[in-house]
Amino acid sequence: MVKVVGIRFKKAGKVYYFDPNGYEIKLNDPVIVETARGIEYGHCVIETKEVTNDEIISDLKPVLRLADETDKYINRENLKKVKDAMDICKEKIKEHNLDMKLVDCEYTFDNNKVIFYFTSDDRVDFRELVRDLAAIFRMRIELRQIGVRDHAKIVSGLATCGQECCCARFLSEFAPVSIKMAKDQNISLNPSKISGMCGRLMCCLRYEQEGYEEKLKRMPKIGYHVNTNLGSGEVIDTNTLTEFVKVKIKIDEETEEILPFHVDEIEFNKSNSHYKKIEENS
Repeated sequence: MVKVVGIRFKKAGKVYYFDPNGYEIKLNDPVIVETARGIEYGHCVIETKEVTNDEIISDLKPVLRLADETDKYINRENLKKVKDAMDICKEKIKEHNLDMKLVDCEYTFDNNKVIFYFTSDDRVDFRELVRDLAAIFRMRIELRQIGVRDHAKIVSGLATCGQECCCARFLSEFAPVSIKMAKDQNISLNPSKISGMCGRLMCCLRYEQEGYEEKLKRMPKIGYHVNTNLGSGEVIDTNTLTEFVKVKIKIDEETEEILPFHVDEIEFNKSNSHYKKIEENS
């Protein structure tokens, strides 16, 4: 077992483990840590705990110290410089006529590097831009191309639910989302209904997927034949959340009725075997 502390550098950003280095670090405490990018300023989001060696992806770097007032001042000044840096970079992008959209900028805590984040539909040759920016800022320059989901996370905004985008509010990592999830949840496949601000499938489709998958294991497919206490019939509609199905039952030679049944009130008919073979082959 190894003692670690969880540090985050941005709101809703990824949490990284560090060696607490003997410091008593409490939740939300600002700390100075050593990272692959250099010295960074972050906040504790997971207090000191023990984890197994398998949970440690790479060698733990140490917490250098708890942030003091000087460190907090430096961090505030770095944040203030971002707007001016963005304006300068946008002007230079325009001068070089580059097809790229500047999204965000950040200074490393030790002021050794300034990082610009941008989006573009194509690869961009920004070597001349980097030279110009390095001459102006007199520090290392990094331009990092990001995807549409990362763009939405940085810019944020209100989603269709009326709340701030999940990715900007609390999602530290993006999980895969598939169109199958929308189908399983019986959601309209209209792209405008299931797409987020980034244009990709909404992250929230994943939240209830596990529950839907468990319920779908018990549910018959539309077209299946089932036995009920009123006779056998064909499933013509299902409601996964309530676990009710609508069954068309032949009452007599001339009468058919559509009746609702809970999944516990029906039995699968053996005649469904041909449906299963079709599903396995599709």
